[in-house]
Amino acid sequence: MKKKARKGRVYFVGAGPGDPGLLTLRGREVLERADVVLYDGLVHPGLLEFCPKARKIPAVKHPHLPLGREGGSSYLSQDQINRLLGKYASQGKSVARLKGGDPLIFGRGGEEALFLKKKNIPFEFIPGVSAGTGVPAYAGIPVTDRALSSQVLFVTGHEDPAKNERAVDWKALGKFRGTLVSFMAVKNLFGIARDLRAGGKSAATPAAVIERGTLPEQRTVEGTLADIAAKVKRLGVQSPALAVIGPVAKLRRGLAWFEHKPLFGKTIVVTRARSQAGELKSLLEREGARVLEFPAIEILPPRGWTPLDRCVKQIRSFDWVLFTSVHGVESFFGRLAAAGKDVRSLAGVRFAVIGDSTRRSLLRHGVKADLMPVPYHSGALVKAFRALGPLAGQKMLLPRTNIAPEFLAEELAKAGAEITAVTAYRTLPSREGAKKLQQWLRYGGIDYVVFTSSSTVTYFFQALKGSGVRLKSRFVSIGPVTSRTLRSAGKKVFCQAREHTLQGLVKALAQARR
Repeated sequence: MKKKARKGRVYFVGAGPGDPGLLTLRGREVLERADVVLYDGLVHPGLLEFCPKARKIPAVKHPHLPLGREGGSSYLSQDQINRLLGKYASQGKSVARLKGGDPLIFGRGGEEALFLKKKNIPFEFIPGVSAGTGVPAYAGIPVTDRALSSQVLFVTGHEDPAKNERAVDWKALGKFRGTLVSFMAVKNLFGIARDLRAGGKSAATPAAVIERGTLPEQRTVEGTLADIAAKVKRLGVQSPALAVIGPVAKLRRGLAWFEHKPLFGKTIVVTRARSQAGELKSLLEREGARVLEFPAIEILPPRGWTPLDRCVKQIRSFDWVLFTSVHGVESFFGRLAAAGKDVRSLAGVRFAVIGDSTRRSLLRHGVKADLMPVPYHSGALVKAFRALGPLAGQKMLLPRTNIAPEFLAEELAKAGAEITAVTAYRTLPSREGAKKLQQWLRYGGIDYVVFTSSSTVTYFFQALKGSGVRLKSRFVSIGPVTSRTLRSAGKKVFCQAREHTLQGLVKALAQARR
C-alpha cells in the first residue's frame, strides 16, 4: 500500500511592528520549528536568528527601510508568494509566513490563507502586536483614554490602487469623535487632513506621525490637523509611518518614554565575534541604541587538537585549570566529551576563571569555579592565586587563544607554578572587511565603537587600514587591558567599564551619556 504523503502546514506569524522583543512566545516557537520562512521587508532581521536551519525566502521588500535592511521594489508578486506557500506545505514542510505587525490587520494574511483554503492546505494564524497599538505605545500615546477617547478606529491611508473607488470616506470620518489611527498615511496626509477638516473635525485636533516606530530610528512629529502634513513633508518623514489623530496625541508630552532611554538614537558598533555579539547587542538595544555588528574577529578551532587532547586525557595530573574566556571553557569540555569523559573525571581538579560570563559557562557544564577574582583581568587572577599561598609545584592547565598575552602564564610561573598553556581556539581577523562599515557611514555617523578585548581592537583597526574610512566615533572599553591596547593604537578611551562585564560596559556607556 502506497504511503500517504505528509501534508505540511502554513503558519501566519505576526512579527510585531519592528522591535524584535515584541514577537510572541508562540511566534518564536513556530519559527524555531519551521522548515521554510517567507518574510516581508519590514520584519526585523534579528527574528531570523530564531530559525537558523530554515530556508529563508525574502517575499516583499519595502522602499524605505531602517539601516541594515535593503529597500527596493517587491521581490515576489502576490501570486508567486501564494504558490510558494502551497508548494512547500504540499511537500510536508512547516512553513512560517512572517509578516510585520499582525498578519490580519492590513497585512494580506486573509488573502493568502484563502488561497491555501482552496488548495485544502491547513494553516494557522499567530497574531502579532499590531503597529496600530504598538507604535503609538512606543511614542507615549495611548490610543484610548477615559477622559479623552473611548473609541478608536484603525484605517489605512493607502488603499489598493486597483480599486475603482475609495473605500475610506475621510469626510465622513471628520465626524468621528474617537482616535483615528491611520496606517501608511504619509503619502496622502495632505488630502486626509483636508477631508477630515471638511467633514467637521477641528483644525486644532492634536495629531502625531510616528516614523519607524518601536525601532531605535523612531521619530515622532507632533502637530495639529492644520499643520501636521506640512511638518511631515518639511522633515522628510518617510514610510513606514503611522498617524494618530485625536486628543490622545497630546498625552505624549507627559508619557513619552522610548526616546528618553539613555542610548536612544545612538549608533553603536559591536566588534565581538558574531557568535558572541548577541548578548551585548541585546543589552545595548534595551537602552535604545541602534546596534551594528562589525565582527573584528572570528573564533576558529586550533589547527590540531592533539595538545589539548593529551592534557584532557591526563587531566587528574593537574591541580588547576584556568579559563580566561567562554571559548576556552567550551573547547575544553568539547574535547572532554570527545575523549568519552564527563565531569566525574574532573574530581580533585580545581578551576579558576576570569569574568562572570566564563563562570556561568563553566557552571552550565556542572562545574563551579573555585576562584574568580574581582576585577576580571589577568593581574587580579595572579594576585588572587598569590593570596592562596605558595604556588610552588602547583600544576596548572591554561587552555587559551593562539594570540593570548603571555602575562598570566609568565607571572604564575614566576610564583612557582608549573604552567601548561595549550591553544584551545584561534582568534583571527574576521573575513568581513571594512566595506560594511563604509556602507553604514554613508547612511550616517557612528557614535560609539565598543571593544571587549584587545584582539577586537587590534583587528578592528587593522581592517580599516587602507579603506579610506575616517571614523569620528568615541571608543568604549570593557577593561584596563583593552584600554591599554586602544591607547597604544593612538586612540582616546571615552569610557571604561568599572565592572569588566558586558552589563558593566553598557552601564558605563549609558551613564557617560547622561
